[in-house]
Amino acid sequence: MLRHILGQAKKHPSLIPLFVFIGAGGGGAALYLLRLALFNPDVRWDKKNNPEPWNKLGPNDQYKFYSVNVDYSKVKKERPDY
Repeated sequence: MLRHILGQAKKHPSLIPLFVFIGAGGGGAALYLLRLALFNPDVRWDKKNNPEPWNKLGPNDQYKFYSVNVDYSKVKKERPDY
């Protein structure tokens, strides 16, 4: 498959940016899925040692990928302890 893509790129050099952007988009999507699987508090891989990881998050923990105008170090606790 890679040999076929390289052959097409040699025959038609205008396809090289297309291959680069499609490869970068696929790589970025794979890295984002890896980030969601490993660092998202809604996903749990170990049910025995940490059955409810979302309850251990403090109010100062940032788990969003991007927050516009929120400084999580200054957020006050607005929820009860369980």
